[in-house]
Amino acid sequence: MTDSNRIESGVFDPPWLLRNAHVQSVLSSSFLRRAAFRRDDAALENSADECILDCGNGVRLQGFHSAQSVHAEPRALVVLLHGWEGSAQSNYILHTGARLLAEGCDVFRLNFRDHGQTHHLNRELFHSCRIDEVVGAVAEIARRFPARPLVVGGFSLGGNFALRVALRAPAANVPLAWTFAVCPVISPREGLRSIEDAPWFYEFYFMRKWRESLRRKQALFPERELFARGDLRGGLRDLTRRLVEQHTDFGTLENYLDGYSIAGDRLAALAVPANILTAADDPVIPVTSFRELKLAPTTELTIVPHGGHCGFIRDFSLRSWAEDFILAQMQRRLGI
Repeated sequence: MTDSNRIESGVFDPPWLLRNAHVQSVLSSSFLRRAAFRRDDAALENSADECILDCGNGVRLQGFHSAQSVHAEPRALVVLLHGWEGSAQSNYILHTGARLLAEGCDVFRLNFRDHGQTHHLNRELFHSCRIDEVVGAVAEIARRFPARPLVVGGFSLGGNFALRVALRAPAANVPLAWTFAVCPVISPREGLRSIEDAPWFYEFYFMRKWRESLRRKQALFPERELFARGDLRGGLRDLTRRLVEQHTDFGTLENYLDGYSIAGDRLAALAVPANILTAADDPVIPVTSFRELKLAPTTELTIVPHGGHCGFIRDFSLRSWAEDFILAQMQRRLGI
């Protein structure tokens, strides 16, 4: 990576009480933020139309389209991708979507397979290598909704998906103009290890939500044994390995994790302009993964000292500086 497309900056400088990475990470998904921005989020959700997308090969994904009413024509159509075990109703998706809508963008919030209330739509389980159906979803969104330029952005695992969609967009004839990723998963191997090494509540949080999701899926497809009862007692690594071996063709956990890695030089051929934002103190995604990236000339990486995982809470209003960053970069990169 050259210095010209890597920016290590102190431009985000929260009050000292908000400089703790765990405080930032927990506040990001907290009920406090949901309560603080209930009115803004309601404007987004009340304007949303549910869509069931044909993503190819019989796969159906759900999303929500909100049309702006600020300008005669929308500034952009922005597709937002949530993180693992998040949804189109996650705080960071709602808050970012509401901000973009208020700024004159049309917004589409996509649910990945088996996220939100979508477990009934597809027989097979979600896993992080199911990139083809997400590319298919974005292509269908572009076909249904003509607003341009088209932008795809995501958070955490959704940021990883956004960058992989951008890699495949030219070959799939998806007219993607720009992509952004906030705290994206870079090396899944390192990310898994980081969650295991982090304070206990991170793995507890993800495992609680994942177990609930798997039980819901099993209840909807009782004729299939998706997992043995004892499988759910294991930790994140053991359960992932078990489901990879049972439900995919990857053979091993290591092959599966490599299947959605974007580490090293895997983003070097990215033709779509992109911005990546992360925090040096992210307790879930190690910053070393970002510093070792080899990036295309049109990809810019910004690393700030504080922010935790998808936090970037700027002050006690609980607003996220990441939203400011996204809007500023969209205007700069697209001239809108």
